[in-house]
Amino acid sequence: MAWLAVTLKLPPDRADLLVDALLESGAVSVDVADAFAGTPRECAQFNEPGEPASPQWELALVSALFDDRADVAALLPPALDAAGCDPAHAYEVSAVAEQDWVRAAQADFRPVHVSPRLWVVPTWHRPPDPAAINLIIDPGLAFGTGTHPTTRLCLDWLDRNLRAGATVLDYGCGSGILAIAAMKLGAVAASAIDIDPAAVLAARDNAMQNQTRVRVEGADYVIAETFDVVVANILANPLKLLAPVLARATKRGGQLILSGILEHQADEVINSYTEWLELQIDRREDGWVLLAGRRR
Repeated sequence: MAWLAVTLKLPPDRADLLVDALLESGAVSVDVADAFAGTPRECAQFNEPGEPASPQWELALVSALFDDRADVAALLPPALDAAGCDPAHAYEVSAVAEQDWVRAAQADFRPVHVSPRLWVVPTWHRPPDPAAINLIIDPGLAFGTGTHPTTRLCLDWLDRNLRAGATVLDYGCGSGILAIAAMKLGAVAASAIDIDPAAVLAARDNAMQNQTRVRVEGADYVIAETFDVVVANILANPLKLLAPVLARATKRGGQLILSGILEHQADEVINSYTEWLELQIDRREDGWVLLAGRRR
């Protein structure tokens, strides 16, 4: 089936209303983005939990997908009017040919070379170096493909520092990539926890795919033991709130590794853990930092 893509620019405070109106008019999907993305006028929005909302975009770009039989000229004016916009507001229409959307999405994820001996390889690719330590990962709906700097920072730390026979906890595990990496790098046991059921499922599947024994638990799991290494790649505000939990899970003399932190957030996260350990910036990449420290 072919499709029609409709795009238009409008004030950001009208975008949500237009999305609802377009979906009601028959659009199969609607996307909203910064109209100035990729330019100096782009307005980055992180909106991390617990932080005030970021400034609004100057202009929103709304993209809607319709069946190619849809009468766009008849559908758009009422939708614009319902959103409080001029029914004659300008828009563009382009044809979108049918394609294998799964393969198209997979094309965005290629093997990632983390270190001389460590690769992250999507399940649909062959390992570039069969002799390397290859993490075979299908993220599913979970975070963790090795392409994001925060994940690479954690993998790099594990590759440089993990000692054979260590026990590891991956808190907020996403795809399970860090726990799986720990096992392949010599850990004797690894546990992975996530509050997202989709992540729990993905982590279990990936552990089996990699023939690694990783205990994967959901949100109800209560951590009763301590670990030689605790790694958490989440976001700064949740990491601050989780300080007592993550510190208690780290053995005395063990190491705590935190990622998902922007450089300007590092001091606040470090201060949240001073009761238990002294965290320091271990490495940086693309504005992100990895914090590491040893439990007192």
